[in-house]
Amino acid sequence: MSKLVYLVPLFPLLGFLINGLGRKSLSKTAISTIGTGTILASFVVSLVLFFDVKSNGGSVAVLFDFINTDSFTIPFAFQVDQLSSLFLLIITGIGSLIHLYSAAYMQEEEPQHYGRYFAYLNLFVFSMLLLVLGANYVIMFIGWEGVGLCSYLLIGFWFKNNDYNYAAKKAFVMNRIGDLGFLLAVFWILYKLGTATYGDVFAGVSKLSSFDITAITTLLFIGAMGKSAQIPLYTWLPDAMAGPTPVSALIHAATMVTAGIYMIARSNLLYTLAPYTQTLVAITGLATAIFAATIALKQNDIKKVLAYSTVSQLGYMFLGLGVGAYTGAVFHVMTHAFFKALLFLGAGSVIHAMHHEQDIRKMGGLKKYMPITHITFLLACLAIAGIPPFSGFFSKDEILTAAFAKNPVYYYIGVGGALMTAFYMFRLYTLTFLGNFRGTQEQEHHVHESPWQMTVPLIILAVLSVVGGFVGIPELFAKDAHSLEHFLAPIFEGSAKLAAQPHLAPAQEYAMMGGSTIAIALMIWFAVSRYRKYQLTEQTDTGLSKVLEQKWYVDELYNAVFVNPLNALAGFFKNIVEKSGIDGLVNSVGKLVGYGSRQLRLLQSGQVGNYILIMVLAMVVFILVWFNDSTIMHFFSKIF
Repeated sequence: MSKLVYLVPLFPLLGFLINGLGRKSLSKTAISTIGTGTILASFVVSLVLFFDVKSNGGSVAVLFDFINTDSFTIPFAFQVDQLSSLFLLIITGIGSLIHLYSAAYMQEEEPQHYGRYFAYLNLFVFSMLLLVLGANYVIMFIGWEGVGLCSYLLIGFWFKNNDYNYAAKKAFVMNRIGDLGFLLAVFWILYKLGTATYGDVFAGVSKLSSFDITAITTLLFIGAMGKSAQIPLYTWLPDAMAGPTPVSALIHAATMVTAGIYMIARSNLLYTLAPYTQTLVAITGLATAIFAATIALKQNDIKKVLAYSTVSQLGYMFLGLGVGAYTGAVFHVMTHAFFKALLFLGAGSVIHAMHHEQDIRKMGGLKKYMPITHITFLLACLAIAGIPPFSGFFSKDEILTAAFAKNPVYYYIGVGGALMTAFYMFRLYTLTFLGNFRGTQEQEHHVHESPWQMTVPLIILAVLSVVGGFVGIPELFAKDAHSLEHFLAPIFEGSAKLAAQPHLAPAQEYAMMGGSTIAIALMIWFAVSRYRKYQLTEQTDTGLSKVLEQKWYVDELYNAVFVNPLNALAGFFKNIVEKSGIDGLVNSVGKLVGYGSRQLRLLQSGQVGNYILIMVLAMVVFILVWFNDSTIMHFFSKIF
């Protein structure tokens, strides 16, 4: 296994190098084959590693010493265990489907830009694999920064559009805020323990005070807030829709935004020992889940609805982490990867068929034109809404049950968020696929099902969205049927010993499941009934609807409080400090030298008499300098 593990990130890296360097000479077929094939090869190796871990347990493979000082040594090492092997399957499996989908979706691009796209996509997957495989926080941080860079490159892929460039910069800068917290946490760990390797850190946790643990976990959580788009560092993720739709699927489902969840799940022992931080994580996650869900209720861009849905679902994952349901959070990462990738790729199929139209109010009736996209999208909506037996039901129920055991208030607020999820997702589904077509006649004439490279990934993801939840069947239904919990048990063993998860009475759990499912079903019926006969009007929203449509004016608030003052400060430094101060000083020196040169030039008059006078004066000065004061005084004393 130690020999195979290096192949997992190596294949995407080779794909990045080949497509990046050969983008001007390779054909589109060759580019897409190399880009997709390298990720598929990594998926095959990841499968081998997964089954090896399942049979023999995890291991650490050390390549070389990355940093070696008198104080500490940080090896460049990969850790393959239950948690990392699961994430490898998610990243490479869904990543390969997204690459295949991209082969057709990006077909209109010029060959060199087509190659650039696949090179960036391969580099993105490589960075995420490095993040997951790293055996210490330093290697994780390298991958962490890598996905941040790739998100910037891919969000701003169509760089001729300044709005897209702004969205890319926004994502990059906002992630840097969170990354500072991560970096400070790593420095703190190194200072206190002299190591950043997971096993050594968790073994030496007794050397840390409660303040140290709370501070480290809080700083790590700040990093997770930026990468996984939690309040207040969430506004970059909806704007990331500026990139191509397959990129949105990759960011929202298989890579980047799950990095924060992975990092906290990997550090679960530290968080279990930091109850204050756990409460902060739970409250932040719950607040984000509800806040983002309210915004999604009134969005009309098909990708923006899904973007705020991702922010909301990430909030549920953090709620699970905050209440100690680490397995539930990872379970929801997996199921969410299935149905959210399906939703984004389905949205891409719709946008492709509608000639880049993204306003759901101008769609409708696509069910009869795009049967495969329609049925797969519907299955994904049922999964994210939490209807049994679809995958989202099992993972979301596990988180909400653990939240109820921790604090019933968490549960009831969480169910409220689930009801909003059902409403906005079926509002999206109804406006897009049901009713009458509301677009132009030209659009309706050209609407058609997508090619097989796009529909095959949809079908595979739809199957996973339906059956994926059965790896986590709760004890309530069958004893020892939660195979994912048993598989991940070694990872969360230390936390389980410190804080065992309480169990609810079966009758109570059945009542909670049944009640929430009925409420969600009624909300779905309400959404479909309300929007099935929707007609496009020019009437604008007012009141709370307007506030939700404008996303609670958070971007405007950030602009007023942070962006505009910083731009004003930057303008002051640019126009006053730099131009008038630094540049003024440099220019003044230049002007002074120029003025002095012009005055000295006047001495070169061309008159011989002036030159003789200057020579005599120079000789006098020379004599005065050459002889010291005592010699001169002695000379004058002899004369007089």
